[in-house]
Amino acid sequence: MGKDNKTKAGLKAMGLGFFILGAVVLVRMTPIRSYLTADALSRFLEGAGFWAPLVFILIYAAGICLFLPGTLLTGMGAAIFGAYYGFIYVWVGAMLGAVAAFWIGRTLGRDFAASLAGDRLKRYDDAIEQNGFAAVLYLRLVYFPFTPMNFGMGLTKVRFWDYFFGTALGILVGTFIFTFFIGTVKDVWASGDWSALLSFKVFFSLGLFVFSFFIPKIIKKVRSQRV
Repeated sequence: MGKDNKTKAGLKAMGLGFFILGAVVLVRMTPIRSYLTADALSRFLEGAGFWAPLVFILIYAAGICLFLPGTLLTGMGAAIFGAYYGFIYVWVGAMLGAVAAFWIGRTLGRDFAASLAGDRLKRYDDAIEQNGFAAVLYLRLVYFPFTPMNFGMGLTKVRFWDYFFGTALGILVGTFIFTFFIGTVKDVWASGDWSALLSFKVFFSLGLFVFSFFIPKIIKKVRSQRV
């Protein structure tokens, strides 16, 4: 990499750093924090009427890029839209956010990361290029932190479509389990019929929710047995 290219890569990396810093400051130091509850967001979405699902999806995607916790956004989506629609809107929003964060990382940070990679890191980089789908899928299934991974994968040589499909499949199970659990509890709360807490649907959703915490251990165990 020539001197001019290194300078350009360094400037873009600084841009990525400022973007991340600005995202953190925006969330922590502005009124945006007051909307980070299901009630506040629900009131805001009421004004959008028919377009509320689309607005929520865009908010979710933007929230991912601004380093808002994915579990917080997912919980609010399930609480507002219910178990099934909540799952759909959350999954679409998560995918849009994951793609946007990936491209921000790829555009602003990839060249700089490549210039810093030594022989050992380059071998890992080449490996993830060759086995990108499996690597992304595995990291998603073991609940690797969502937003850092989105930006981080952009810094690697992973192919975009390997990243896209690995993410799309990898977040399906966890997203469904979490939204189904929150949405089910929300429906019982809204109905006021506390006897419904003893229904099959509630126990099933609770079982799925508890099971989700064992998914990473199961995957790691299966993976270790294959090595």
